Amino acid sequence: MAARPAPTSAAVLLVDDDAGDVLMIQEALLQCRARCRLYQVPDGEQALQFLRREPGFVQAPRPALILLDLRMPGSTGLDTLAAIRADDGLRDIPVVVLSTSRSPEDVRGAYELDASAYIVKPADFDGLAAIVREIDTFIGMAGGGS
Repeated sequence: MAARPAPTSAAVLLVDDDAGDVLMIQEALLQCRARCRLYQVPDGEQALQFLRREPGFVQAPRPALILLDLRMPGSTGLDTLAAIRADDGLRDIPVVVLSTSRSPEDVRGAYELDASAYIVKPADFDGLAAIVREIDTFIGMAGGGS
């Protein structure tokens, strides 16, 4: 009997400069046994460098999903989302916005830029775990990414 190959783990890019939020996402992924590899950058500029595999990120995988904070140093998450959607090579990657903002302008702005979802932080652990399970299901349906 042949052994079944292990499922491929997809890459997920987390764009967030808050160490506490990064740890919370990492812990949620571990607790839920999500089948993904998490990569993290602290701002939109580095996110675009990662996504475009620019110097310093030439070996970066193409993520199956981007988790994007709105409040970061340098440029806003909405600016980063706009740049992703304007790039022919990146626009099809799903982006989930994670933000402390409940501002209708931010929510509307994210969806106008074709965000896949908008999640208000801090999410309670059970809520975050449910989101992680949905992410894991989505990644599995997307074929694991590469």
